[in-house]
Amino acid sequence: MDLMQQIKEKAKQKKRRIVLPEGTSERTVKAADIILKEGIADLFLLGNLNEINELEKKFSLDLSKAEKIDPKTSPKRGIYIEKLMELRKSKGLNKEGAEQLLDQDIYWGPMMIFMGDADGEVSGAEHTTADTVRPALQIVKTAPGITVVSGAMVMVTKKPELGQNGVFIFADVAITPDPTAEQLAEIAICSADTAKLVAGIETPKVALLSFSTKGSAEHELADKVIKATGIAKSRRPDLEFDGELQGDAALIEKVGRKKAPGSKVAGFANVLIFPDLQAGNIGYKLVERLGDAEAVGPVLQGLGAPINDLSRGCSVSDIVNLVAITANQVK
Repeated sequence: MDLMQQIKEKAKQKKRRIVLPEGTSERTVKAADIILKEGIADLFLLGNLNEINELEKKFSLDLSKAEKIDPKTSPKRGIYIEKLMELRKSKGLNKEGAEQLLDQDIYWGPMMIFMGDADGEVSGAEHTTADTVRPALQIVKTAPGITVVSGAMVMVTKKPELGQNGVFIFADVAITPDPTAEQLAEIAICSADTAKLVAGIETPKVALLSFSTKGSAEHELADKVIKATGIAKSRRPDLEFDGELQGDAALIEKVGRKKAPGSKVAGFANVLIFPDLQAGNIGYKLVERLGDAEAVGPVLQGLGAPINDLSRGCSVSDIVNLVAITANQVK
């Protein structure tokens, strides 16, 4: 059974409640049909009910097990408006402004999660990343003790002798261009949790990468990674972190023993934390294209609830897969 199938099987057991704001998108309703048939999650489809029903009929789908909600006519609208005004009162949000925001499916989804009516959300087939992340940050905010949102990629390589049977988490590949040492530590902590919840990596071994290993070069960029490693270790002593490590020292046991003797991570890393977004994004795409690896994600990390972002060029299967991943992120 491949990793994605394992993720789906775990999601079926959890049976989480996932919101799909883009309920009037052809790809979304087709994905919803598959998700419901396979029992991957319980679904809420947001949008104009007539449009959703027309798409269901047009493509001969069965969305009867999904709850279809039009934010403009929902009986919970008044409660949500009052709560959103309360949440955003420091920003001066009045009733009219709250009504306008909650006319948008992309705001209704996070409000459902905040109110305990749903567990997670998948969006982005029709919206930009900013459109998905902004309401999430305004409503569910970041997780306790976390200040930064990041994107992790699950990398399934053809190197079973490396990582966990060839599986790795790479981060940050999507969100924060130049994290501080504190933010880099948070990304490392969140990535370890993603490794456990999503990729089935029971013992994350987290390498914070640099062009230097254990002081082999002196530079402020390496110093940031060293500082981040110390912060991560102090905040989560239950997890295994090490850095700064070069890529080969992180991955190859022989090299790790030579360059970082005594390290529990060097040579055995299955979670790779890149020092900035440029390195992370370039790194995962090189591995994907040159190494013929499968890249699953990105999975958003650091939010107060699982809310994930699709590419606007996503396929139906991409939506199905990300719903399964999102269901597994729910703690």
